[in-house]
Amino acid sequence: MDIIHLSVLRDDEPTAADLAAIELEWPLIAAEQDLLEAEIAFDNAGENVSDFDRRRIRRAERRVQDIARELAIPTAGAEVVA
Repeated sequence: MDIIHLSVLRDDEPTAADLAAIELEWPLIAAEQDLLEAEIAFDNAGENVSDFDRRRIRRAERRVQDIARELAIPTAGAEVVA
């Protein structure tokens, strides 16, 4: 009986289009990570929450919104990756 590796049966490797889509969305991923870190710091501050903590969250939320908006609006002449 021959052993068939699962990698032969399934093609789980990302395609060039997949990698291009991830690269395109990377700024949003990084912004969401920054927001999560700000929220965690806010939660961990407990009663010692400062105005700086609140501003950090607002700035991170704004950055996520701005980048998401940019990604949602296709630019003229840009290729659509499917």
